[in-house]
Amino acid sequence: MKLSKIVVLGLLASSGLAIAQPVQLRVTVQNLAPANDISFAPLLVGFNNGTFDSFNVGETATAPIISIAEGGSGVDWFPAFATADPSATLGSVGGALLPGASASNTFTVDPSVNRFFTFGSMVIPSNDYFIGNDSPTRYMLFNALGQLNISSISQFGRDIWDNGSETTDPLNAAFLVGGNNDLRTPENGVVEFDFAGLAAFNGLTTAAGYVLNSNLTANTEVYRITFEVIPAPSALGLVGIAGLVATRRRR
Repeated sequence: MKLSKIVVLGLLASSGLAIAQPVQLRVTVQNLAPANDISFAPLLVGFNNGTFDSFNVGETATAPIISIAEGGSGVDWFPAFATADPSATLGSVGGALLPGASASNTFTVDPSVNRFFTFGSMVIPSNDYFIGNDSPTRYMLFNALGQLNISSISQFGRDIWDNGSETTDPLNAAFLVGGNNDLRTPENGVVEFDFAGLAAFNGLTTAAGYVLNSNLTANTEVYRITFEVIPAPSALGLVGIAGLVATRRRR
């Protein structure tokens, strides 16, 4: 009996169920905005130690968040993140996400090092609207034992940011027919919440071919990020063996 218990405990520990080890994490994003409403650029993500802070509400935006809000690429966000937190796992999910669409990607994450989750995505069409977390410790994705602490994150109309870095102008906006996102007129403002300003693009044809008709409210859920740990095949096998040992012992 003692031997069986030791074997089972050993197998559970080696499977990663008792000890925090790197995990395969599937991240799924969904655009929940109504039909013909806003779309989103690829979701840029960072699994991290909670030290990188790319923007603050009420302050002037800097290059890292501007590269998300004004173009969606994160060309300055990724290098700044990697410099501030060299151990962070960085990546992206999906492409242009139209209303009703979803996308997924899988990342290898070490919960013992990178317990926090940071994200950003440009809201399109717009000049400089985006979603993302202000505080780098806002989302503690894993607990101290390496277990998933958050199953999903929802974003509502009230969570949409105006970066305050570029003046709203359809001629310079991203994701609009006839718009040139390489052009910009500085706004010299600060980062603040604002979803109502997106109505300025209503009636214009998007790059996806639909005519924008944005009627968001503060409580409209527009985006959801879902997390799922994918058990490694070896871990599943070990758990199966552990169960078999326990069953045989009971017999």
